[in-house]
Order: sequence, then C-alpha cells, then structure tokens
Amino acid sequence: MTITSEEQRVTLVEAGRRLAQVLAALRTKIAPGVSTEDLDDLAEAQIRDGGDEPCFLGYTPDGAVRPYPATLCVSINDEVVHGIPNESPKILKEGDIVSLDLGLTHNGIIVDAAITVPVGVVDAESTKLMRATEEALAAGIKVAKAGVNLGNVSHAIQDVVERAGFKVVRDLGGHGVGERVHEEPFIANFGRVGEGPELKEGMVLALEPISTAGKAAVVLASDGYTYRTKDGSRSAHFEHTILIEKAGACIVTEL
Repeated sequence: MTITSEEQRVTLVEAGRRLAQVLAALRTKIAPGVSTEDLDDLAEAQIRDGGDEPCFLGYTPDGAVRPYPATLCVSINDEVVHGIPNESPKILKEGDIVSLDLGLTHNGIIVDAAITVPVGVVDAESTKLMRATEEALAAGIKVAKAGVNLGNVSHAIQDVVERAGFKVVRDLGGHGVGERVHEEPFIANFGRVGEGPELKEGMVLALEPISTAGKAAVVLASDGYTYRTKDGSRSAHFEHTILIEKAGACIVTEL
C-alpha cells in the first residue's frame, strides 16, 4: 500500500496503535501452563472489542490449500512462523520461547506485527537469539527511508543476525502490507547494499527478521502452515509495520 492522504496516514497509525496494544496484552499472559488456544481467543476478543477485524482468520495466502483457521500465529521453539494455536493446542512450558504474530484490519487498513517472548526463565542462547533478532529489526528500520534501496534494509538485518552468530531464514521474509495481508515487495532478510527497488515515500512495509540458532533450512509441517527449522534449532521472529517517509521510517506498530 502507498499512503496518499493524511486521512489514510491517521488511520494507519491508529491501526498500528491498536495492534500494539493487543500484542502488549498477549505478552503479559505468557507463562508456563498457558494454552495457545487461550492466547488465540484473547487476541480475537480484544481485536473485535475494539471494533476491528482479525485479518489472519480465514485468510488464504498464495500456495495455501485452505484458509488460516485462527486469529493469532503462535510458534514455539523450533516452530519458525505460522503455528496454528487452536487445532492442536499446546501448553507453554518453562524455558520455551514463543513467537506471537498478529494482524488486524482497522477501517480498511491492515497492519501486521510480531514479537518473540520467553516463557519464564530461558537459556542464554535463546535470550541472545531473541535480542539479536529484535536488534536486527531495529537496524532494518533505521536505514529504511525514501530513496534507499531495499537491499540496504535486508543487508542491515542480515548483518546484525550473523554478527551475533545466528542465521537468517532465507525462505521467509517481510512484505508490503496495507490493503492486503501480503503485498509486493517481498523483503528478504539478506541482501546487498545498493541492490533492489528504491523505497518511495508513503510505502507501507512489514519488516520481519526471522532467525535460527542452527541452520537456516526450514520445512513445512503437515498442517500446511507451520514452518519448523529442519535441524530442530530454535527460531525467533520480530515484526513491525512501518511507513516510509522522507526523514526515515515511522514505526506504526510501536506503543
């Protein structure tokens, strides 16, 4: 989506604020013994109570054989993205790390964001993995502004993750957003400075570094949605919706 009016910008920013509030509420519920289905129920209730719509529920991305059956994506440990929380619910355990990926539609505009959260006390490597992935998102956002090549953003993300000793998942990445859940361009989490399309003022993008503690290869589970690391290593995932402006990126989904 490209924002072309102040009215659209105001709606986008409000959508992001609402999504950030729901994710913040979900974060406070993460604890040993919590069911992934309960998290999904809470996400849907909070979105609908705000007068908005959950945009993942019933959405069929390209290549999928069925609509996504939940509001929230909950991916635990070696689950990389798109874990289904309500078909075979899981109970969170002490030491797990869990990615919460959520989108909503507010007055016709879609926003998308994700966080990875520790369940109780986690090991040092998992803590480092989460921190590096979140820092990679911040690095990508820092260089994203009008006139910059998309490869600069991708390179900044890759550099932070790999300097920390981890790998970026190359089969998955960020995307345009706003009118649909997934729009062009695809935003790889690896790239070269000076390559790729030039970012334009008004573009709405979802940046989402996805990293692993082991190898980068992923496999798709039989449910048709959940990606896992092929080697069973842990994965972390952070995402913000941003608006490209002349001076830099406005982080829409940040409280």
